[in-house]
Amino acid sequence: MTIAVLGAGAGGLSAVVELSLAHQDFILWNRRSETFAQNTPNSEIQYRGVLGEGSISLDKQITTNLKLVLSQADVLVICLPSVVHAQLFQELAELDCEIPIVLNPGHTGGALHLREVFKKARKTLPPVAEFSTLTYVARIDAEARVNITGRAKSVRVASLPGGRSALNWAKKLFPGADEVADVIVSSLSNVNLVLHAPGAILGAAWVEATSGNFTFYVDAMTPGVSRVMQALDDERLAVAKQFGHVLPSLIDEMAAIGTVDQNAALRGDLAAAIRGGVANAKISAPDSFRHRYYQEDLAFGLLPFVELAKLANVPVPVANALLLLGSTAVGGEILREGLTSKLLGLTNLSLETFIASVSN
Repeated sequence: MTIAVLGAGAGGLSAVVELSLAHQDFILWNRRSETFAQNTPNSEIQYRGVLGEGSISLDKQITTNLKLVLSQADVLVICLPSVVHAQLFQELAELDCEIPIVLNPGHTGGALHLREVFKKARKTLPPVAEFSTLTYVARIDAEARVNITGRAKSVRVASLPGGRSALNWAKKLFPGADEVADVIVSSLSNVNLVLHAPGAILGAAWVEATSGNFTFYVDAMTPGVSRVMQALDDERLAVAKQFGHVLPSLIDEMAAIGTVDQNAALRGDLAAAIRGGVANAKISAPDSFRHRYYQEDLAFGLLPFVELAKLANVPVPVANALLLLGSTAVGGEILREGLTSKLLGLTNLSLETFIASVSN
């Protein structure tokens, strides 16, 4: 039994660490060999944090050959940013991938995007499951060491119809996997959709002036930012309700994951709860508009959310305003490759038809 982890960034390396500690056989893939050289020097993963401290020898378990991966693996665990999903999904379709796929994370609409790529390529969709958010809080430091400051206690996971085997893999491999009804729930449970955009956009001038020389979850979590965040979260919950789901609030979702101060969360103090979360406390703000809080969380977080809101016929003025301001500040081109209604497979669908298409 071999688990293929796709992506040699902080998320993928954290997954390999946990799988290795659980004595699971693995193979690690990344498109660029330079990433291996940078993040896994001497063919080792150096790690510390909530999973302990040590090193994992990769030996011959790394490759840039995707076809080789598919010939050896029993399941694919994709731990990559949404910005590279399109290319990878296309390659998987061209290689006639049939083995279960677990998106860790799926972000907002990842499984829907994958389904649409396979549909357009006229290929049979393999079993697919997606997590709402990455199962780790992790960063790679200047010494090429993975600092794993958090492992989610509970993360939503769902499958597309026919994806039970992928869902079973997700629950087997990752502690805290919480099965939910469908990928609407998992996509709309993506905490980064609400957590990153308000602070990144309202703090854009500070990011440019200081190159991110402040803590994103502490210094930038001001009362004004938290009020915008709360309004955006209210819109998220309203959209989910129109799809037939009652979801936990952001503060309750993060409490379940384990990334906020629990006492402040119980008081309902969103700003204090986020500022007091240990796992995120030392994470720096984006150093530029090239950071994923802009490049990913606008085009692959806010944009697909707005598209889902349109389908649900729910007004989301705060999301629309953040999307407009953010894309204008960063440069309008950022949304060109984002998850539009077309890429999500929502075009010309009624609300009822779409819900039926994701129901298990």
